[in-house]
Amino acid sequence: MSSCAAIIVAAGSSRRMGFDKLAAELLGKSVLRRSVEAFMAVESVARVIVVAPEERLVALGTDFPKPLLRADGGSERQNSVENGLALVDEEIVAVHDGARPLVKPETIDACISAAREYRAAALARQATETMKRSDAEHFARESVSRDFLWFMETPQIFQTELLRTAYSTVREKGLTVTDEVSAVEAIGIATKLVISSTPNLKITVPADIELAAALLR
Repeated sequence: MSSCAAIIVAAGSSRRMGFDKLAAELLGKSVLRRSVEAFMAVESVARVIVVAPEERLVALGTDFPKPLLRADGGSERQNSVENGLALVDEEIVAVHDGARPLVKPETIDACISAAREYRAAALARQATETMKRSDAEHFARESVSRDFLWFMETPQIFQTELLRTAYSTVREKGLTVTDEVSAVEAIGIATKLVISSTPNLKITVPADIELAAALLR
């Protein structure tokens, strides 16, 4: 069975939070450590690469059952992921936001299985609320069918060479993408969506810390 490497993106400056959200404590462990531990618990994940400043890796400690590596962050998310990709030897690579500490190992495993079958897979939550399109002044102008609308989450998992090719193309064309699914779209590859059925909150504002802690209890 092909092995998997995990890239955890943790290079952001947390400007919206006003402090380091990845170091925030959730029931005795930091946000980032919880994200790392989830991937460490997946049998097929051979190692974890954290894209972050040196001090974040030091703060995580060394008591992990598998290799923990570090890559430098880039000016944009896509640059950070490419830096992590440079350290990947495995056939499959998972990319995850370090600020999503609630992801479960079994969810990661399901996404890895889908990536093995379809080459590209990502966790996503289907839209369930009424969707509207507004004008520039934020007045609702029309309804949008939610039947095929999804909110993208992470992990997003791919055959490693596929993602490398996608990001190379993105770089050569001067494109800006906000996630890996967008990168592989640029080379005409569709990504299999894996339904997100458990809380997978992304820590973005201070209130999210309290909500995540409540969900962990």
